[in-house]
Amino acid sequence: MYGFEALTFNIHGGYLEAIVRGHRAGLLTTADYNNLCQCENLDDIKMHLSATKYGSYLQNEPSPLHTTTIVEKCTLKLVDDYKHMLCQATEPMSTFLEYIRYGHMIDNVVLIVTGTLHERDVQELLEKCHPLGMFDSIATLAVAQNMRELYRLVLVDTPLAPYFSECLTSEDLDDMNIEIMRNTLYKAYLEDFYKFCQKLGGATSEIMSDLLAFEADRRAVNITINSIGTELTREDRKKLYSNFGLLYPYGHEELAICEDIDQVRGVMEKYPPYQAIFSKMSYGESQMLDKAFYEEEVRRLCLAFEQQFHYAVFFAYMRLREQEIRNLMWISECVAQNQKSRIHDSVVYMF
Repeated sequence: MYGFEALTFNIHGGYLEAIVRGHRAGLLTTADYNNLCQCENLDDIKMHLSATKYGSYLQNEPSPLHTTTIVEKCTLKLVDDYKHMLCQATEPMSTFLEYIRYGHMIDNVVLIVTGTLHERDVQELLEKCHPLGMFDSIATLAVAQNMRELYRLVLVDTPLAPYFSECLTSEDLDDMNIEIMRNTLYKAYLEDFYKFCQKLGGATSEIMSDLLAFEADRRAVNITINSIGTELTREDRKKLYSNFGLLYPYGHEELAICEDIDQVRGVMEKYPPYQAIFSKMSYGESQMLDKAFYEEEVRRLCLAFEQQFHYAVFFAYMRLREQEIRNLMWISECVAQNQKSRIHDSVVYMF
């Protein structure tokens, strides 16, 4: 079907594609970031943001501002955009947009379960949850003692239920099990989303396959690095890798046996798209890896807008807006803590 989307796409998707391209034009530019980096305090940041799409969300906030307030209001803008698009969407686009939420739902489940394990107040945890990942029974997650209870009492009625089939053990929840649960859920979620995009066909399938494969490969690298020196066995580590992506299957075989960051680097440098990412880092260093991955992701997301008549622009817009909020949080924290010398360390420029 690739190449014939133009005949029918605009019947149901034309209006929403125009909307999302308009939203994309409202993302902050390099000039905006340069201005924000010159700010002396959070009120200056608010003043600069008043000329952007965030202006109406921040205009009624009293001084003194806090970083959490800026992040909260900017996230509200993202949620409003998403809800507007979801309300206007018809099948299969509405299902595609729902899939974008599932990652936040997984993060919220893990946040609540981890917080409860460390005896944090449930109400305080709910305030920290991402609004896109909220669902009706989320507050009752706190009562679960193991994975089976978590599924039976709460998650069986949520969209995450099918992803829990691999996590159902009677082991008590501890930090290690929760992290394994997060990665197992993400693996099932990414594979399911990938299959759904393949079924859609056309440009959506082609572009989303590339974006999701990159996400799967990045998670494989992060899982490998984070599990070095832990009790996670090589077989268990390999089970957490998604069954698609550029690294699948031979890269996964090699990553599973890596024992330090330089061995991971050796594996990744065999794959040209990732060679450029690791060439930015010196040996033995992993601090800059996250930023290098984010920069590559942003480059790929921006390329999604170069084609028309596909759903990947919605995924790309949501991810770019999330990256923008991460940038604003970092800039605001640096300004608030008087660490302006570090302000460029984690800002990922987009346009």
